[in-house]
Amino acid sequence: MTVLIVSSNEDSASNNIRKGLLKQSNWKEIDTFYENTVYRHSNMENVVIVTINDSMIRHEMLDIEVEEKLGIKPKQAIYISRHKSKTGEPTLTTHPIGNYGKAQFGGKTRNLSKSSPRLMTQLLRIIKKNAEQTKLHHQVCFEVTHHGPHMNIPVLFTEVGSTEEEWKKQDPADVIAKSVLELLESYHYEEDLPSDIPVLIGIGGGHYAPRFTDVVFEKKVAFGHMIPTYQIEAGNIDDEMLEKTLHATPNVKTAYIHRKSLKKSQASKYKEWFQNRGIPVISSKEMQDLD
Repeated sequence: MTVLIVSSNEDSASNNIRKGLLKQSNWKEIDTFYENTVYRHSNMENVVIVTINDSMIRHEMLDIEVEEKLGIKPKQAIYISRHKSKTGEPTLTTHPIGNYGKAQFGGKTRNLSKSSPRLMTQLLRIIKKNAEQTKLHHQVCFEVTHHGPHMNIPVLFTEVGSTEEEWKKQDPADVIAKSVLELLESYHYEEDLPSDIPVLIGIGGGHYAPRFTDVVFEKKVAFGHMIPTYQIEAGNIDDEMLEKTLHATPNVKTAYIHRKSLKKSQASKYKEWFQNRGIPVISSKEMQDLD
């Protein structure tokens, strides 16, 4: 089983993160994929980098393709990518993937790929530490679940944002690369992390999940899929979509509702929905502090 790191030549930030990975550690050239070199880590032999030439968010079912063409069976995917936003704020992010509504940017309509809550949260904490040590001015945060591609294995994205100027810089890319390597030196898959870290689904808030981000920097919890207020207001979050969110969040134990971002009636509705399925809704005061 393999951890598949995915980069794209179409994405300048992705190229720079890949350069950082290759520069900061030792790799072996083992094959080609779309005429691009495939790298296997010299010490962590189940960590492999593949590069595609097209858009990562629209290149569907890459896990199946890699197995068929390279004979490598991925168990976990980590996409190294750019992030674009209208605000242009410099950011370093992690997030799960999938679509609560129509699939406008890859993936499938009303379909979620399996998240990697504990890996993704741990990576975000490492990015924050390394960004502070490097004195980067970037905001370090989650993004909520959005965009494709669809995969059959757990996936997380880690990105440099949010403008072309930032994508071309090597320093933020190097922080992401360093952080991914640091994560993989200790953990490759969800089950490698301590099982006593509660996995949460997040409900409410904005695209950059400010409350969920604050929580994981203070508390011993991990977020899987996160549903923002704008998806609720768009009418995309019904019983079927909530069930899909549960199924796509491995080891989910509880839910956290950003109450200030929702109407009281909405918060009560979601609390009742989760509790009826044996998933308690907890407050941050009930969470264990980080060591």
